[in-house]
Amino acid sequence: MDLIGSILWPIKWLIELVLVSWHWVWVNIFGMGASSGWAWTLSIIGLVLIVRAAMIPLFVKQIKSSRASMELAPKVRALQQKYKGKKDQLSRQAMAQEQMALYKDAGTNPMAGCLPMLVQMPVFFGLYTVLHEAAQGHSGIGVLNGDLANDFQHGSIFGAQLSTTLMNSINADPIQWQVVLLAVVLVIFMVSSQLYTSIQIMGKNISEETKASPMFRQQKMLMYGMPFLMIFSGVAFPIGLLIYWFTSNLWTMVQQAIVIRSMPTPGSVAYFARQSRLEAKGKLTDRQREELAKHEGRGQGQRQQPVGKSRAKKQGGQLTDQQRDGAADAKSAESDHSGTASASAAGSKPGSPQGAQSGENTSQQGDRGQQSAGQGKGKGSKSSRSKRKGKR
Repeated sequence: MDLIGSILWPIKWLIELVLVSWHWVWVNIFGMGASSGWAWTLSIIGLVLIVRAAMIPLFVKQIKSSRASMELAPKVRALQQKYKGKKDQLSRQAMAQEQMALYKDAGTNPMAGCLPMLVQMPVFFGLYTVLHEAAQGHSGIGVLNGDLANDFQHGSIFGAQLSTTLMNSINADPIQWQVVLLAVVLVIFMVSSQLYTSIQIMGKNISEETKASPMFRQQKMLMYGMPFLMIFSGVAFPIGLLIYWFTSNLWTMVQQAIVIRSMPTPGSVAYFARQSRLEAKGKLTDRQREELAKHEGRGQGQRQQPVGKSRAKKQGGQLTDQQRDGAADAKSAESDHSGTASASAAGSKPGSPQGAQSGENTSQQGDRGQQSAGQGKGKGSKSSRSKRKGKR
C-alpha cells in the first residue's frame, strides 16, 4: 500500500460505513430495492450532509480567522513597510517571527482559512476510489461487501448508471444518451451553483478596503474562473460523484447565504445592509449608528427629535439615549422660559416692589436720554458758530 492509500484507508472505511448505513435505512425502513439507484443516490446525499455538518466548527473557525486577519491587516502592512527593501536572510527571518507573533497575540492562524478545503479534499478522493471500485463490482475495505458493490454497480436513475462516466458513455457503442444528458445537466448545475456562490461572496461580502487592494483583481478572476474547471473534471467523474459534488455545492450556497446575512464581513455591502436592519429595530449603539450614517452620507449634526415618555409608551417603543437627552433639554428650556415669563409678569404689576423698581429704572434711563440729547444740541450750536466765524 502506497502513502496516499495509507492516508485514504481510514477515510474510505468511514465513507463505506456512512454509505452502507444510509443504504440500510432506505432499504429496510422505507422499502426501497437493494439495487435501486435512488437508494444509493439518497445515501450519497446523506454522506454529504454528515460530512458538511461535521465541518461546521471548522467553517466557523475559518470565519473567525478571516475576521482576525482583517483586523491585523494594518499591522501586517506596517510590518512589511518596516522591512521594505531588506532582502537579507536575517531581516526576512525577523519579519516572519514578528508576523507570527502578531497572529499568536490575536489568537488566529493564517492557515485556518484552508482547513475546510484540506478536510474535504481527502473525503472527495476517498469517495471517488470507493465508487470506482464498487463500479467494478469489487468489495471495499470495510462494510461494503461484494453483494452491496454489485447492487451499486447496477443501480441507476433516469436510466443512467451511477457508476458510469460521461467519457465512457460517449465511447460506448451505442452511445448511452441517458448518461450523457444526466452528466451534462449535473455539470451545468454544479458550475451555476458554484458561480452563484462566488458572485455572492465577491459582490456582497468583500470590504471596500479589500476591493482597493492590488490582489483583489487576481482573486476575483480566480473565484470566477474556478467554477468552469468543473466542466473538465465532470467528464471523467462517475454520476455518483457528480451527485456528491452538486449536493455539496448546494450546501455551500445555502451556508454562504446564511453567513452573508447574519455574519457579514465588516465594511462590506452585506454588513451595512445588516446594520440598516438592526437600526430599524433599534439594536445599534451610538458608534454603529454614526458609522452607518457616515457610510450612507447622512448628516452627522442632525439632532433627533425629542420624544416624551408618555408618547413613546403609546408608540410601544423604548426611548433611546438621544431621545432621553432631547426630552431633558426640552424640559429644561421650557422651565427657563416659564421662569422668564413669570419675572416679566411680576415686573408689570402696579404697586409691587418689582414694579416700582422697574419704573424707577425706566425714568432714570429717560433722564439719561434727555441729558444726552441736550449735550448733542450744545455741541451742534458750538460747531455752527465756529463755521460763521470762519466765513467772516
